Amino acid sequence: MSKKLKIAEIAARTGLSISTVSRVLAGKANTSEAAKQKVLDCAQQNGVLEGMAAGRLLLNSLVVFAPQRAFEERLDVFYYRVIQGIGKALAPHEVRLRYCALEEHDSDVNLFLGKMNEAQTEAAILLGIDDPHIHDLAADLAKPCVLINCRDRKMRLPGVAPDHRQIGEYAASYLFELGHKSVVNLLCLRRYTMELRLAGIRDAWDAQNLTFNDEEHLIAAQSFSAKESEQLVEAFLARMPRNSLPTALLVGGDYMAAGAVSALQKAGLRVPQDMSVMSIDGFNLAAIHDVPLTSLHVPRDELGEEAVHLLQQRLIRPTAPTGNLLLNGSLAVRDSVRRIRPNKIRALVNNSGLYDEE
Repeated sequence: MSKKLKIAEIAARTGLSISTVSRVLAGKANTSEAAKQKVLDCAQQNGVLEGMAAGRLLLNSLVVFAPQRAFEERLDVFYYRVIQGIGKALAPHEVRLRYCALEEHDSDVNLFLGKMNEAQTEAAILLGIDDPHIHDLAADLAKPCVLINCRDRKMRLPGVAPDHRQIGEYAASYLFELGHKSVVNLLCLRRYTMELRLAGIRDAWDAQNLTFNDEEHLIAAQSFSAKESEQLVEAFLARMPRNSLPTALLVGGDYMAAGAVSALQKAGLRVPQDMSVMSIDGFNLAAIHDVPLTSLHVPRDELGEEAVHLLQQRLIRPTAPTGNLLLNGSLAVRDSVRRIRPNKIRALVNNSGLYDEE
């Protein structure tokens, strides 16, 4: 059946004009809510929505809930750019985008319900909201909701996030492949997503038959600031003999990398000649103190766009199974990491615990 015949059939069944049906199926805003719902119900029953292009967004109003810092670039550039990505994905459509600040934990339930129950709220995106009670409420409400960089532990809400564990493993493996036997990790573990990255880093150690020791291989920071990272690396260098220094630092963010490089240079160490520095972040600082920074880019702008696509799928197929879309990172090779030797590292096998001892 042709598109025109589908529209004509829906118009005949609903008693609405062909132009009204066409506007609704095109995602236009200038139709009443009652007419829109009548068209969508009829289209759903007749299998029309399954064949629609994903580019048609079947809503006119969307609310983004995120921590307050996400709305200021200087406080959280990552979340700020994710929000910009959502806006960019919605730009071709007639969608009113609204925002509401919500705490990651112990969120204001009344504020959330108030926004969600407003008549103009047709769908929502939760960015970085970890409160399970909010997830429960979002799942119970009859409005599509997609998570970004957070997860519904009861597996009811769809979500999109970076594949943090795989990103951590790939970054550490890259250093091992370049011949770095001794690597120290400078990470901020304030959220479970960072713990996932650390789990991936541990996986890379296991793949090399190496034992990861927190005291030896991990410097834990309380924030992503350059200042704190500089202080932590300075303290690390002060207590380590020069002949025992690692060959590489794997750092959990560009600003942390800036602090690490500053501490190394103050100690008279060159990057990468004396110590390599790699960041798991990217985008923010392409070079630090004139040293081009090798980094593993964590997907950021893409998160918003993919969340909008997931939302569209929920509108078209509201009863379809839910799941989580994990996005890969991308490696940006620059000058802050050097190769120790041309061939890949062949770590000695750790036989401890592999066989019964006689």
